[in-house]
Amino acid sequence: DAARVDARGAVLKGDGFRKLAIANPKTAPYGAAAVQAMENLGLAEALAPRLVQGESIGQTYNFVHTGNAEIGFVALSQVLEGGRLKGGSMWVVPQGLYAPIQQDAVLLKRGANNEAAVALMKLLKSPDIKDLIRSCGYDL
Repeated sequence: DAARVDARGAVLKGDGFRKLAIANPKTAPYGAAAVQAMENLGLAEALAPRLVQGESIGQTYNFVHTGNAEIGFVALSQVLEGGRLKGGSMWVVPQGLYAPIQQDAVLLKRGANNEAAVALMKLLKSPDIKDLIRSCGYDL
């Protein structure tokens, strides 16, 4: 719904939804960030009865995508394509409302001789890829 979520997140304070999807905060960094954001907004207690919890950010996105939850805290990379919203509506949660989510890539010893793994690491470090990564919703 292109009009459901406003650019300031005020939807969380209203009655325009029954279910709010979040990932499991114990196992998913995006779920922990969602809980922190709701707490910092002073809404955690009020929203608790409406929460539905996915075991992963992928399952959480699926709840929203299928309409089983009207809104949800999902990863930007799931809703952006080429730096633009694929459809629906969104609020980018201000980074001051949650601890940063660290995204890392490492090359394990057993992959050091794997040509594809080495090429992937080289690609991730290249200047050309940084704009693509940002367009998917990730900060560098």
